[in-house]
Amino acid sequence: MAKVYYDKEADLGILKERKIGIIGYGIQGRAQALNLKDSGLDIEVSDLKGSENYKKAEEDGFSPLTADELAQKCDIIQMLTQDDVQARVYKDVVEKNLKEGNALVFSHGFNIHFNQIVPPKDADVFMVAPKGPGSLLRQMYTQGKGVPCLLAIFQEYTGKAVQLGLAYAKGIGGTRAGVIETTFKEETETDLFGEQVVLCGGVSELVKAAFETLINAGYQPEIAYFECMHELKLITDMIYENGIQGMRKRVSDTAEYGDLTRGKRVINEGVRKEMRKILGEIQKGEFAREWILENKAGRPAFNTLRKRDENHPIEIIGKKLRAMMDWIGKK
Repeated sequence: MAKVYYDKEADLGILKERKIGIIGYGIQGRAQALNLKDSGLDIEVSDLKGSENYKKAEEDGFSPLTADELAQKCDIIQMLTQDDVQARVYKDVVEKNLKEGNALVFSHGFNIHFNQIVPPKDADVFMVAPKGPGSLLRQMYTQGKGVPCLLAIFQEYTGKAVQLGLAYAKGIGGTRAGVIETTFKEETETDLFGEQVVLCGGVSELVKAAFETLINAGYQPEIAYFECMHELKLITDMIYENGIQGMRKRVSDTAEYGDLTRGKRVINEGVRKEMRKILGEIQKGEFAREWILENKAGRPAFNTLRKRDENHPIEIIGKKLRAMMDWIGKK
């Protein structure tokens, strides 16, 4: 079983004499910065001048710095830009400004694990990864609660990397819920796998395939949309709150019997074999190399695939039906 840390094992005092810089004021960067600030810590933030994120940082009371200014001033630097630009920001700006004993922080291990960022030997390198979006991280913090986090140590130089990581997690509210010990390798590979086979790739393809099966059989696209996509939230919410068995207790016996007898026909051994193949590609770095090269080439395949799916019939009918439900998207 993984080791789990809580509030009593984390001391914010270790961060009191240090200046923390967050590069990237997106949804996650904003939440972490505000939570750390409200925890009484000294925070600087950076984003592109004139961008919406930059303006938001000003509205939140920060005076955003350039990434170069931030890297010069701060002792602890959290890298919260997109994965595909993180290595460039590090190499162009952060690396030259790192001083002995500084710390680099990440919330996803991609660039460290796949050697796109190679930190100096005289710095602490750790990860604090909230298991939820920035909006939830901020919401839970303001309610006196927390979102579980992962903690991983890649490099220990000062002898205080674990304490620093736990203190950082406490500053964003993570130790209120629990901080689970992991590694950069485990977090990165499982994160990519989950995105590709379940959360994004698996779900979106399953929904589209089911939708296409119904409309190709002559059913109305509106009905197919409701049955294969719209009601998915009902089920995922029940799983999120109560687990798979909890969901089964809350649906009809007919639905549960269909689940138990037909589910494995959809997710059959062929699908499981493909999952193992995808995991192997991730573990061997094949996906990382593919994505890195795709970005270096200007994203030709990515942009083509994105454009193709924007015009899928499920998107067209979905926009029409969601317009009928004015409560959607109001949060």
